[in-house]
Amino acid sequence: MSGLQTLDIVVILVYLVGIIIYGISKSKRSSSEDYFLGGRTMTWPIVGIALFSANISSSTLVGLASDGFQTNVNVYNYEWYAVVILIFFSIFFLPFYLKSGVYTMPEFMQRRYDKRSRYYFSLITIVGNVLVDTAAGLYVGSIVLKLLFPDVDSTYIIIGLAVAAAAYTIPGGLNSVIQTEVIQAVLLIIGSCLLTYFAFEELGGGWSAMMSKLDGALASGDVNFGDRAAEGKFIPANADEVFSLVRPDNDEFMPWWGLLTGVPLLGFYFWANNQFMVQRVLGAKDLNHGRWGALFAGLLKLPVIFIMVVPGVLALLLFNTLDISNLNYPLASGGMCENLSDCPNLTYPVLLFQLLPTGILGLVVAGLLAAMMSSVSATFNSASTLITMDFVKQLRPEMTSKQLVRVGQIATLILVALASMWVPFIERVSDSLWGYLQLVIAFTSPPVVSAFILGLFWKRANATGAFVSLLVGGAFAVFMILSASYDISPYLNEFHFLAKANLLFVISIVTHVVVSLTTELPDAQKVADYTYRKELFTEETEELKALPWYKNYRYLAIILLIVTTIIVSYFW
Repeated sequence: MSGLQTLDIVVILVYLVGIIIYGISKSKRSSSEDYFLGGRTMTWPIVGIALFSANISSSTLVGLASDGFQTNVNVYNYEWYAVVILIFFSIFFLPFYLKSGVYTMPEFMQRRYDKRSRYYFSLITIVGNVLVDTAAGLYVGSIVLKLLFPDVDSTYIIIGLAVAAAAYTIPGGLNSVIQTEVIQAVLLIIGSCLLTYFAFEELGGGWSAMMSKLDGALASGDVNFGDRAAEGKFIPANADEVFSLVRPDNDEFMPWWGLLTGVPLLGFYFWANNQFMVQRVLGAKDLNHGRWGALFAGLLKLPVIFIMVVPGVLALLLFNTLDISNLNYPLASGGMCENLSDCPNLTYPVLLFQLLPTGILGLVVAGLLAAMMSSVSATFNSASTLITMDFVKQLRPEMTSKQLVRVGQIATLILVALASMWVPFIERVSDSLWGYLQLVIAFTSPPVVSAFILGLFWKRANATGAFVSLLVGGAFAVFMILSASYDISPYLNEFHFLAKANLLFVISIVTHVVVSLTTELPDAQKVADYTYRKELFTEETEELKALPWYKNYRYLAIILLIVTTIIVSYFW
């Protein structure tokens, strides 16, 4: 594997220093609203690109390529489903979020229910931010830099990356995060397109050549499927099955029923309830810009299969037997990686170093590391917002905006340390980075999603029902995690993780409904302010008549759904 040349190193250093300086220069911190929500001045292109960049981070790039390499191309279902969820979010949830003027999603939970639900959800979100978004971003950075600097201890690499990400997050707040994310998104898209182009060039043909060679590799048994055959799991027989988004019941990654139930459940939490993502829309200058930005983010998700998933499949054809023992990259189970099939999480870095020419390699690696910094800085800002606004401000309401900003900065430093300590555990939990991300969300999100959905659409949902359902759902989630770790319930362990997510969701819904019906009526004012009713749709229809069609988000949503349907139908 070729390493970095002097030009590449210069490009990386110049870019990383430049992005930190740019992030600090874009800081807004005169008030807590400036620091945590960018002053609520974001226009729709910035909102949309920031959403896309925060989602398609370095960890997602590595995760998508890794699953493409393992023929789990149906990972794209998580991407296109975002369009449907963002449209639903724009219609029903976003108006309530922006009208309420909240800083955080747990704060909205209090507006609809009470403080008990707010504190519980805030704590869960902070833990999730550290375990999922921040730690995964640092993990990706450590992978890339470990390949570049094999003699440097991973611990020092992780600490260095965390400190670099915090360098502009701590002084700059959300505006610095979002402004740098826009640059990262552009560079990530360009880098992904270049990588796909060079991969096809190396293959010696276009799409049809890839499909033909993939058919040959599957027929000859050159593709390593590990233990799938022995475990009775689905193995694609040809290229069409590799690229099919709908898989049979025995697919270990995403069976067909998971596409209908589990994917929208996890996606709804990620896009509509997750502070890390929603915070960008909360910074929109008004409702229309928030909606346009959300739809724009959905549009940007559609080409992901071509420029981020397909390269993983190309790596399967080009570098499946590539000897990477010289990298001295450790296996989670012990020993060292001999080839790419041993360590599929290395797929994206291997593609970079094998295919990209000098100069371009440095720029794309710089973009990847900067995207990691951007993603990590975003979660730092998100979690520090939760700590400051949902805990510190509630306990010390007399604190000034300047003092709250300082608390947020200190909280960020603490999160840097916690996330850095968790990174080494990621590969022990799952061989697939994307699998790790979805696994954690599957156990944490269902109780929260049920509380939000019932709160918005069911007038009888009350505070006690919400709090009890969150506790019961959380208790069952802990039991499932312990069961998987210590084999407490072998029968339960046989369930797919998406099935477990569905089970948690049903348990939470039933608990919420039963407790709400057997306890006090909800506060009438909260129901009036935070529950959807059809009159709102009628009022909005009248308001939208004053806008031209291209500014009416409903027309834009329909067009986006049509484009999505065409692309998904091709791979169905």
